[in-house]
Amino acid sequence: MHLNLSADEVLSTTRAVRKRLDLERPVEREVIEECLRLAIQAPSGSNRQGWHFVMVGDAERKAKLAAMYLETYEAFYASGRSATFPEGDPRAQRRPKVLDSARYLADNLHRVPWMLIPCQEGRVDSTPSASQAGWWGSIIPAVWSFMLAARERGLGTAWTTMHLRSEREAAEVLGIPYDNVTQVGLIPVAYTIGTDFKPATRLPLDEVCHWDEW
Repeated sequence: MHLNLSADEVLSTTRAVRKRLDLERPVEREVIEECLRLAIQAPSGSNRQGWHFVMVGDAERKAKLAAMYLETYEAFYASGRSATFPEGDPRAQRRPKVLDSARYLADNLHRVPWMLIPCQEGRVDSTPSASQAGWWGSIIPAVWSFMLAARERGLGTAWTTMHLRSEREAAEVLGIPYDNVTQVGLIPVAYTIGTDFKPATRLPLDEVCHWDEW
């Protein structure tokens, strides 16, 4: 299924989907493969193409990853470290819905049809930020391309990182060579309940765009 969205529509309506993931409808492997083929058309630094994509559909493995995610989620929100915004800020107005959505995903992550674990060869844990920038810039475009391709096919996604606090344990579950390959996130993949997503409310462009100097 294709939604036949324009490029601008795909870019402006690809949301982080949590509560509108259809947890009952299977996602065909061939649709996932279509999205991945588009993902690997993304640019990568020095054309290294060091990306790997672990698609997890096995119920037992999903349950283990979801448990790691939930443990970190509980600790993170209990600590009070989640983002806060001043009164009147449009992000503050959306905050209750964002928190409710995050809670829903944490409680239901094990039910998603697929989890995508994007990975990249190498580890940058202790490298300078300049080196890390190029490394991350070689995997993020590919993952975003996957998410855009998924949107055009009626699929919902959300880039999450909670399970990475247990990255080594997740690597053991999935057989990923931890010392040589880094996991960069966990993307739930499911068809969406309805396809009518709209552009989000964002801060005004003139507050975040700087011309020639800050």
